[in-house]
Amino acid sequence: MNKGLLLITKLKKNMKSKLLTTQHKVLLNKRGLIEWVNDILKTVCDIEHTRHRSPINALVNLYAGFC
Repeated sequence: MNKGLLLITKLKKNMKSKLLTTQHKVLLNKRGLIEWVNDILKTVCDIEHTRHRSPINALVNLYAGFC
């Protein structure tokens, strides 16, 4: 939280209950779709998470995977 990041997860049995804002609920509902798209990119397009030294190289890797 000191760096401005906020972790949004579903509540489990042993967690204290918190009220989620409407925006956070929408993001939780869309998480499955985002995970599915990431899975398709990794398996079908063979796009792996690599550490590029420049943003241009990262975009070239994405473009090559789509082609």
